[in-house]
Amino acid sequence: MINNQKLNAWLNAIRLRTLPLALASIGMGSFMAAGDQQFDWLVFVLSAVTTVFLQILSNLANDYGDSVHGADNIERKGPKRAVQMGLIKPREMRFGIILTTLLAFTCGIVLLIYVFSKMSSYLVIFLFIGIGAIFAAMGYTMGKRPYGYAGLGDLFVMIFFGFVGVLGTYFLHTRQLSLIHVLPALSSGFFATAVLNVNNIRDIESDESAGKKSIPVRIGREKAINYHIFLLSGGFIAAIIYMIFHYENMYQFLFLFTFPFFLKNITEIKIKTQPDQLDPSLKKLALSILLFTIVFGIGLII
Repeated sequence: MINNQKLNAWLNAIRLRTLPLALASIGMGSFMAAGDQQFDWLVFVLSAVTTVFLQILSNLANDYGDSVHGADNIERKGPKRAVQMGLIKPREMRFGIILTTLLAFTCGIVLLIYVFSKMSSYLVIFLFIGIGAIFAAMGYTMGKRPYGYAGLGDLFVMIFFGFVGVLGTYFLHTRQLSLIHVLPALSSGFFATAVLNVNNIRDIESDESAGKKSIPVRIGREKAINYHIFLLSGGFIAAIIYMIFHYENMYQFLFLFTFPFFLKNITEIKIKTQPDQLDPSLKKLALSILLFTIVFGIGLII
């Protein structure tokens, strides 16, 4: 039987606050499909559940991987990790990673069988994309050559939280894509990358000492803040251009009312120079992105 301390350790390792960000790309693609009157509730639910399991897998793998590679140590200013603190044993975390992998894979298979009722080239393509997503979730900090330690985390976030998440979800709903849909995918990807950037700004000292060459470690805090401004601005610009090309009424620009939340986030990142002060900004930014996605979607369907 799991005691309260162990349960809390697992909940902290799962990092529930990151799940709204995982749902944002699924929501973006689904809202776009709803705007085209091709929304499928079961596709949305299965896509969302699969993505949540992938996000949890990523969080558990990061907890384990950073503890093994030394990024989670006494110098770390962010929330302490379960393996690092000894609250979850490494073998228990490995079991959790395996279990979450199986759950994500199973949900993904059910989704693909539902969408592509018979074997097709699309099913095979999406199967490989799903397997790639699983390896990407684990490979950020796990393995002999984790790509997060080489500073490639931003690229992978853009790919999977932007292009794969948004375009993949839209295609599963509609069985079609066009070039214009790249813009919302870019918007979602920019925002998701911004969340990772705040995380890396917070952990810049412990990451540098552990040899984790994140973007902020490579370019320094000041330039990382400018990079953050670029990412958030890029997210809004891509969304605005999409709505201009997709214009039907002014309600489509309702998402602009969320801009002050992002502006406040930029201000916080600039002012809060102590790493432990930045952690609340991560949660607020993830929720702001989810709010942006919801309002963006409402503008498409009303």
